[in-house]
Parts: sequence; structure tokens; C-alpha cells
Amino acid sequence: MPESSNTVFNGKTFRADDHVRGLVQECVGGPELLQRKAKIQTYSDQTSTALKKHVYENYMKFIDTAKETSHLESEMYQLSHILIEQRNLLSTLRDSNVVDDPRNVPLDSEAAPEKESQPKSLDLRANEETRNTNAMIRDSLTGYSGVLENKTLLHEGGLIELDSNDYRPICRTYLFLFSDTLIVAKVKHDKKLEFLAEYEAKKLAVINIRDLDGVRNAINIITPDGSRIFQCISPSAKAEWIEKFEVSMKGHRKGRAPPPPMRQKSVVDTVSLSSDATLSPTEATAPLIFAPDWLSSAPEEIQALIAQRHFEDTLALLQKCEEYLTRDTSFHLAGELKEKIRTLKASLVSVLLLELSASQSRSLQAALRSARRPMKLLAEMRKAREACGALLGVCTTAIRTAQRQARRNNLGVAEIFFCDLAQVVAEFVGAFGAQAACTASLVVWCHQELQYFASQLIKHYLGKGTDLDAVANCVELVRVPCGRLTEIGLDVGYHMEALLRPTLEALLAESKERLISATQRIDDNWQPFNLRSKQALRSTMKDLEVLGINIKPLVTGDTFVNLTQSTVNFCRQFLITTVSCATLAKYETLKFDAEVLVKELFVAQFNLRADPQAAIDLNFVSRNKQFLLDQVLPAAIALFESTSGRSCEQLPELKALASKTGNPPKPKPRSIYQTDVL
Repeated sequence: MPESSNTVFNGKTFRADDHVRGLVQECVGGPELLQRKAKIQTYSDQTSTALKKHVYENYMKFIDTAKETSHLESEMYQLSHILIEQRNLLSTLRDSNVVDDPRNVPLDSEAAPEKESQPKSLDLRANEETRNTNAMIRDSLTGYSGVLENKTLLHEGGLIELDSNDYRPICRTYLFLFSDTLIVAKVKHDKKLEFLAEYEAKKLAVINIRDLDGVRNAINIITPDGSRIFQCISPSAKAEWIEKFEVSMKGHRKGRAPPPPMRQKSVVDTVSLSSDATLSPTEATAPLIFAPDWLSSAPEEIQALIAQRHFEDTLALLQKCEEYLTRDTSFHLAGELKEKIRTLKASLVSVLLLELSASQSRSLQAALRSARRPMKLLAEMRKAREACGALLGVCTTAIRTAQRQARRNNLGVAEIFFCDLAQVVAEFVGAFGAQAACTASLVVWCHQELQYFASQLIKHYLGKGTDLDAVANCVELVRVPCGRLTEIGLDVGYHMEALLRPTLEALLAESKERLISATQRIDDNWQPFNLRSKQALRSTMKDLEVLGINIKPLVTGDTFVNLTQSTVNFCRQFLITTVSCATLAKYETLKFDAEVLVKELFVAQFNLRADPQAAIDLNFVSRNKQFLLDQVLPAAIALFESTSGRSCEQLPELKALASKTGNPPKPKPRSIYQTDVL
């Protein structure tokens, strides 16, 4: 190329037409233009390859950069935790140094008056530090409007909040635990804290979550808004958080002095022993009954089982909880626990439906195998209608993928489709039985799939101009599997016939017009047919004998047949067309059109006329027509009835054409030469 630099293309005045015109201006003749075109194509391919290579390299660099960024973010997060712990440690050391410093200890002469003021100064200093800490926390929280006065900070630190269903990370959070309050804040990208929620310590409960396959160092904080799961950075941090929560809740209970709760069926006596003498009905309080331990921990256990994909164990535990709640709901917080179980059951249903929908595969057998487990569980949970909808959607995708592959590989699409359909029906019936709603969904789905299959069949195999033999073969390949499905109780043949009938009727009409027009245009010379070789004669005789016609008596000489060439060719084509029409006539609605085609085609051949001006032997013409009536027509009727399995009604009417042939003219008398030599 005259200019290969990219600066040419980057110019503001660059125009593709002018550039190409300049490239080919020096070319003379077609070969040079082709060479220049090949050269330009080579440059284009090289540029495309280089571009793809650079894009791939940039993509890999982007992935590496993202990994490094994630690693750095994790390290920064850990460093932030370490700095916070160091700050807390330094604060503790500073406080202890203030108390233990000997310079702060008064002399004996001053001890008496200063001993009285020392507790007051320490209290004032502690209160001042608490106020400063609370003020710093309040300033660091964006969107917080609460009051932090008279609150003591017990612990703080960063945690990662996890989704309660699949334990995936949601966001980074920062928690402030006070003596009676828990504040949850979100760590934004600019390291600032955004206020999320505030909970009273008396309304919280902390559950230690055991380490799972992908989740470690997690705790479950049950709040009035529901359970929230947080992940700590280390086991020691997790233990410290649990300890601080216990301190907060113990301090709250100490202020209120409530009695400690007992286990299942234990009664909490709120009346002290000192009041036994003055005990009265008005002073007694109702006893509290708590749920058993396994039922209280069931929600967390169910969440863990769902995350581990132990769906059978999850369903068994859910059913056990529901059975217990059906028998007994008299314990404390039974309504909340029942609502949690209901929510977890809905969560399990959604997970199973997602599992069922995600079982799509290029193979229908593989899709059905992977769908059996969630399908069985959903049926046990009385979610059969949702399960059957998801299953049928998966089957639709698998069947249509198989159809595209079959067309691409030139395989039998009808056999594959109906085998897949039968397999889906068998799997469906085995999974859902005779449930009315599911059966209705299956019927609607079969209707939709048959419509789609018929449309694809018409589009790819039954288009306009298709040969009648190919049409009959296609219809037969559809009809046979339909009959097999009828034997197992799935009658789709009638519906398939209704979908294909308009197209088949149009193809029959088109074929009739084309064949009759071709027959009428034949210009026969009305001479005996010379096949020119004994091999060709034997092959023709064998082909017609298979179709039920014996022309051996009409053979004269070595290679002659005492019929015209058009008659012999018509016999072969007519009988093949008769077999095709008889195949289509297996459908009751197409029988009439198929017979009309055969009848009119025969009449068109029978009505061929010889040129009156040509010297033609009328006896030979009459012999051809008589052969059509005596040999071809009975063979066609027999073929039609044996192939279609139905009686032929219109073709026997053609026997009346025998009256139109008349008697052949008698040959002129010839004078026989006689001699006395012999």
C-alpha cells in the first residue's frame, strides 16, 4: 500500500472512497486489482489479529489489576482493624498509667484531704473521656440523629455482613456496641461511615454460627428487623464480640434484675422468697414457657443446610418444625418462630425453583436427570404447579436445541422430537402423577411444542415447490411416531394433522397443477420405444414389475417395447405419484384431494391426442390407451388401497373411459405373394 501509516486514517480530511480510489488508480486490468484487493485484505486480517491480541492483553491486565486491587483492599481492611485494636490498647494503657503513676499519688501529709477528692477526679476524667469518645463517634456517623450521652462504649470494629440465605458478602459494616445500644454503620468507598440502624441491647440475641465450608468466624445477631449475619476477621475477634455482647446483655439484665430464663417447659418464678408471707393473686405474674433448644436453633440450622445444598435434610427439618408448631404454640415467641419457619420455607422453594430452572443442558436426558431432585422436593412441598412450569420450560429449551442440532446434522427431526416428547411425558407423569393442574399445564405445553414443531417442519421441509414424494416421506415420518405415542396414551396425531393440513392441501394443489401441465406439454411421436440396450430394457421391466405392471408381452425384438416412450415414462411416474398420494391419504382429510390428483393426472395422459396431419398408426395409439386402462389403472388402484388402507372411490370411475377408446381400425387387406418354389 502506498501509505500504511495510521496517520492517514486519523486525519480529519480522510475519506474512504478517495483513499481506495488512490490505491487502485495505478492498477491496470483485473489481475492487478485482485492483487491489490488481496493485499488490502491481508492488511485487514493482520490488523484484526493485532487488535484482538491487544484486547486480550488489556483484558488480562485488567483482571490482574482487579485481583491486586482486591488484595490491597483486604490488606487495608486488616490494617484498619489492627490500628483500631492498637488505639484501644493505647487508650487502656493510658488510663492505667494515669491511675498507677506514682506522681499522681499524694504524700502522707496530703493523703487525707486528697483521698476524698481522688475518686471524684477519676470519675470526672472518665466521664470526660466517655463524652469525647461519644462525640467522635457521633461526628463520624453520617445520617445519625440519635443521642449518645450517658452511654459507655464497650466494643467497636469492622465486620462483613453476609446474606442470610446463601452467605454471600453484602457490604462492609462497622459496629459500635454501647452498654445499652448497638449501632450498625456501612463503610463507604471513601472510608466514611453511613448510619444504617440502631438497636436496643435488650432486644438483641447473639448466636454463634459454626464454621461452614465457605463461611468462617460468623455470628448471627437477631434483631427486631430479623436476623443479620456478620463475619469477623479472626476467631479471636469473633470470641471478643460474643463476650462483649454478653457483657452488654448482662449489664442490662442487672439493671432490671429479671430472673434468668430456664429451658423447655421451665417456669420462671418472678416472686422472691422473701415475699412468701405476703403472696397474693394480684402480685403473682404468669409463668413463661420457652421453646425447646432444637426448635430455637432450627432457623439457623435451616439456613446453614440451604447454603450447603442439603435440601433433603432442610425439608425434613422444616416438616419437623411445622409438625411441632401445629401441636404446640403455647411457648414464648411462638408466632415469631412460626413466621421465620414460613419465610425459610418460601426461601427453600425459591432456591429449588432456581435449581430446577438452572438445570438446562444441551441434552434432554441430562436436563431431566438434574431436575429430578428439586422436582421431587417441590412436589413434596405441594409446589407441584410451580415445579411443573419450571420443568416444562427446561424441556422446551432442551428439545428445541436438539431440533436445531438434528437439522444441522441432517438427522430425523420427527423421530427425535416425538421421542423427546414421550420422554418428557413419562418423566412428568412419574413426578406429578394425576394432578389436574399439572396435567392441564402438560396439555398446554404439548400444544405449544407441536405448533412450534409444525412451523419448523413447514419452514424447512414442506416449503413451496417441494416434490410430492419428499412431502409424503416427511408426513410418513411424522405419522409413525404419532401412532406410537397413541399406543402409550398420548394422542397427538389428530392435532398434528390439523396443523399440517392447510400446507399439505396447498402442496397437493400445486403438485397437481405442475404434473398435469407437464403431462399435457408432452409431444409424443407415437412410435415404439427403443431402449437401445438389453440392460436398459431389463431395468425398465424390473422397475415396472415392482410397481405391479408386466410389460414382457409387449417386448419386441431385443430392445423395443410396443408402447410409446411417454407411456412407459408415465407409468413409472404415475405409480410413484400414486404411492405418494396414498401415503397422504392416510389422513382422512387429505384422501379426497389425493384421489383427485391421481384421477386428473391419469385423465390428462389418457386424453393425449395424436397429430392428425402426421402419418400415425391409429392401432398403435389405441393400444397405448388400452394398456393404460387394462394394466396401469388396476395397478394404481391396488397400490392406492394397499398403501393408504382405505378404499378407493374415484379411480374406479375411470374404467368408463374404455368406451372412448372405441374399436381400433382394421388393417387393410394385404395381398400375399405365393410361389410354387416350395
